[in-house]
Amino acid sequence: MLVLLVALPVALLVAALTATPVPIASALPVTPPASAVRHAPPAPAAPNPPAHALRCPGVAPRPSGRAPAPATTLGAAGSLRTTGTRRTPDTPQPPGPGPGPPVGERSPAGNGDAVGCPQASVVQGVGRDGLGRARPPESSIVWRRSRALGRPNHGRLAGGVELPAAGTHFVTIDPVTGHGLNPAWRRHGTDRLVRVLLRVAGAYATAHPDAPRLVVGDLSRPHGGRFGREFGGDGHRSHQNGLDADVFYPRRDGLERIPTRVAQIDRRLAQDLVDRFVRAGAQYVFVGPRTGLRGPPRLVLTLANHDDHLHVRIRPGPRR
Repeated sequence: MLVLLVALPVALLVAALTATPVPIASALPVTPPASAVRHAPPAPAAPNPPAHALRCPGVAPRPSGRAPAPATTLGAAGSLRTTGTRRTPDTPQPPGPGPGPPVGERSPAGNGDAVGCPQASVVQGVGRDGLGRARPPESSIVWRRSRALGRPNHGRLAGGVELPAAGTHFVTIDPVTGHGLNPAWRRHGTDRLVRVLLRVAGAYATAHPDAPRLVVGDLSRPHGGRFGREFGGDGHRSHQNGLDADVFYPRRDGLERIPTRVAQIDRRLAQDLVDRFVRAGAQYVFVGPRTGLRGPPRLVLTLANHDDHLHVRIRPGPRR
């Protein structure tokens, strides 16, 4: 009897356990059917950039298709505005966030599209105008009213104008080393002196289109003052108030370099330069004693150490 009383509850417990399913699978992660899984759509293939974008670093390719993306330009008030498929040519494009120059030069065909690589910023005075034409280096000159103070051999320069390192009809050369462009701090003069040099260089090039450009040496320092041997080379006793400039004689071989011997000088072209500076209103033109160059007495004078260049000094007056 005691055995039945113990076995009966055990049997009932076993029957209850076998009748109720144990949720073992609920403790495991459920894998949904394949149809319920959402996959991100594949990214569209990037279109091949145009050839100009491959040649021009930093230029974003135009989107493919018939209609080009609207161009954004800088409005008159400085705000950005959209102009459809054409760029507004009256206002230059603002530079981008990087160090590169602005893009968007007009096509030579004049169709208004922005084409080509980013144009170089003004370097030594070179740039482009709103129509894509090359600007002469002289257009970068910062003109100001100048004053020659004191004397050429003991003076100062106020409001000096910097002559570019090279221009359409002239090039400068470092007289200390004999090669390379003359440093900027050696080529400042009064506004009138710079205008005389440009005018003579242009007229000389027109008269002698096959001749080398005018080769210019020292003018004055930015604020004038002493320009002696402590500044390199033989130095100058004058060149102190922006009225003096050295111009090297043209060479017979056409090289734009300093002549090292008198025999290298093209005397016909050199004499023409002397005459042009005299007509331009020079106060003095100093020439070398072995060059054989001549001019009006008391205006064209021979001076030692000038067998490789002429030294022009203009008048300090207000003439332009």
